[in-house]
Amino acid sequence: MSAVAFGALVRRWRDRLDPADAGFTRTAKSRAPGLRREELAGLAGLSVEYVLRLEQGRATNPSAQAVAAITRALQLRRPERDQLFRAAGLLPPQDGMVDDHVPPGVARLAARLGDVPIGIFAADWSLLWWNAMWTALHGDPAVIPERERSIVHMLFGTGAAAAYLRPLRSVTGPDTFAATIVADLRETADRYPADPRLAALVAGFRRTSPEFARLWTTVDAAVLTSDEKTITHPEIGPVTLDCDVLTVPGADLRIVTYTAATGSPGAANLDLLRVLAGIRPAQHSHHS
Repeated sequence: MSAVAFGALVRRWRDRLDPADAGFTRTAKSRAPGLRREELAGLAGLSVEYVLRLEQGRATNPSAQAVAAITRALQLRRPERDQLFRAAGLLPPQDGMVDDHVPPGVARLAARLGDVPIGIFAADWSLLWWNAMWTALHGDPAVIPERERSIVHMLFGTGAAAAYLRPLRSVTGPDTFAATIVADLRETADRYPADPRLAALVAGFRRTSPEFARLWTTVDAAVLTSDEKTITHPEIGPVTLDCDVLTVPGADLRIVTYTAATGSPGAANLDLLRVLAGIRPAQHSHHS
């Protein structure tokens, strides 16, 4: 298929997606149906100019990463995702590989929980989706090159990903977070033995990170449990929140959420983060 066909699909599916399902509030002045081009660009981590060129059929050969980001932003179902990949002249993601697809229902749910920090991760701990509150708490993941946008690179890498991670203390001990991630990654590697991206990730860090290599050979099976984490925020100071990892049946994803009990210091800090993120609490009341 052609770049023109690809652009037509993106435009059609952008017009179809209700902004409320993507976490945006409808204003009286937004007359056209669907998601605005700026909103799609922001969700997909692409420039507005590039999205415009894609839609007009002027940008050829988009990368698999860019197409995957657009499919997540547009909340496409699997057959639609595959259609968009083929329109871009790319092979759709194959079975037996770590899946970067976020089902539409999961995307809608996460978008509507806009007043708490949420990140959605693939089975190899690549960060696929995050909201404005995640950015307010941890910083904007868009500063990290896409192929390094993962917890593994944040914990064991040396580049932009390692610099991104704000000081983080876990109530279960200093090493627990890293050990849990590596143990979960080992189970993922057992489930996806044919995935070249995952194999390269593991081999690379076993070679370059002594800590990763040590944990890889010593950790036991992972149990992703609730944890209390304290993140040192540059403007607010220490923020202590309950961190939960939710899994999605039928989709090998991890949804990481940060919440606090009403009236707790953590809840007050979340209120401050909402102010920093420009999120008005009233904005979400009509979703409930």
